Amino acid sequence: MAARTNLRSDIGAVRFLNVHEYISMELFQAHGIKTPNCKVADTPEEAEKLFLNDLNTPGTPMKDVVIKAQVLSGGRGLGTFKNGFQGGVHMCTKPGMAQDYAAKMLGEELVTKQAPNGILCNKVLLMERMYMRREMYLSILMDRASQGPLMVCSPRGGTSIEDVAQTNPEVIFTEPITLEVGLTDEACNRMASNLGLDEGSEGHAKAVTLMKNLYQMFIDSDCTQIEVNPLAETPEGEIVVCDAKVNFDDNAEYRQKDIFARRDTTQEDPREVAASAYDLNYIGLDGNIGCMVNGAGLAMSTMDIIQLKGGSPANFLDVGGGANEEQVQKAFEILNADEKVEAILVNIFGGIMRCDIIATGIINAAKEIGISKPIVIRLQGTNVEAAKKLIQECGFKFILANDLEDAAQKAVGVADIAAQAAKIEVGVTFD
Repeated sequence: MAARTNLRSDIGAVRFLNVHEYISMELFQAHGIKTPNCKVADTPEEAEKLFLNDLNTPGTPMKDVVIKAQVLSGGRGLGTFKNGFQGGVHMCTKPGMAQDYAAKMLGEELVTKQAPNGILCNKVLLMERMYMRREMYLSILMDRASQGPLMVCSPRGGTSIEDVAQTNPEVIFTEPITLEVGLTDEACNRMASNLGLDEGSEGHAKAVTLMKNLYQMFIDSDCTQIEVNPLAETPEGEIVVCDAKVNFDDNAEYRQKDIFARRDTTQEDPREVAASAYDLNYIGLDGNIGCMVNGAGLAMSTMDIIQLKGGSPANFLDVGGGANEEQVQKAFEILNADEKVEAILVNIFGGIMRCDIIATGIINAAKEIGISKPIVIRLQGTNVEAAKKLIQECGFKFILANDLEDAAQKAVGVADIAAQAAKIEVGVTFD
C-alpha cells in the first residue's frame, strides 16, 4: 500500500489541546508545584518593565532573566524569525535587553523544525534564570498498552528523551498507574530514586510530593500528557519544573471550560479551526485533491487510493455519520477556499449518513459560494438513488463515479488538468 501523505508538521489538528508555556506554569503553581518565577508580556515595553521591576528588585544586583517566545512549537531556541532574528530563547542580563529581544520576537513568525512555515509569536515569557545541580525528566501520559496513566522518568533530563531512549534505554523508567488506586507512595518513592535522588534526602521527599501533585493535576485537569523536561534540582535542594508541555483531552472541554477558553487559535491551521467550529474532523495535508468522506477508515482508504493513482490528498475530512446539510456545506466551503486544492473528491458510503443529505449539502454549497473546482462524487448506500437524482437535476456539472477506484482515477485526472492549466494561466471548465 502506498505511503500516506504526511500531516502538516507546522500547525496541526486539535485532537488534544496544547496550551502555551505560561499557562502551563500557572496550572503548576495552582497545584502546589514549584516553578521558576515568571511573567508574561504582550509588548516590548511591558517585557522591560517586568524585567526591571518584577523579576528584579530596583537597588539590588541585577539577576539574569530568560525571555522565551510563546509559540506552540518545540525547538524554539534553535529557530529563526522571518525577520532574520536568530533564536526564540535568550538571556537578558542588563537593562534594555528584554525590550530589544521582545521587539524582535513579538508580531513575528518563528520558523522551527516543527514549524517550517513559521508560527506567530504574540507573547513572550520572562523567567528567572535557574541554576541546576541536576536536570531530570518526568512525565505522565495516557498509555495504550497499560490502558491507563503511565509515569515515565529519567535521571538524564534537559535533552531529547527520544535520543536518550535510543542510546541509553536502561536509564528510562516507567510506572503504570491504576486509575482505581491512583499514584501510591511506593511508586513515587521508586521513581524518585530512579531519578537519582537519595532516599531519605530532602530532594527525594520533595520529588515525591511533586509527583503526587503532578498526578492530581493530571486527573483534575483531564490531561492526556504532562511532560516536564527539565525537572531540576537546585543547589538549595528545591525540585522545580523548569519547562513543560501539557496537553488536554478535548472530549473534556465541557468540564474544563476555563482551560479551553485559553486555546490560542492563532497557532493553529485556520482551516482546522473553522472545521472544529462545526464538529468536522479535519486535518490539513500537503496535496491538491480535497477529500470529503464519512468514516475515518474510509477516509484513510480514500487517501491511499488517491496516492496509488498518482495523486496527493490535500486533507483528511471525516464528516461522520450524523452530519447535517449545514456541516456538509461548511466542509465544502473549507475545501473550496483552499488554494492548493485543484479538485474535490466526495466518497460517501451511506449507512447512518444518508446520501441525499450529502447531495443536498453539496448543491447548497454550490449555490451559496459558487464552487469553482471540479467535484468528483462517488455515493453508495442509503438513499443513493434519491441523491443521484438530486445531483442530476440540480443544474451543476458534477462528475459522478461508479466506484472508489473510478472516483480516484477521475479526481487525479482532473486535478492534473487543472494544475497544468493554472501553470500556463489558461482557464478550464469541466462539463
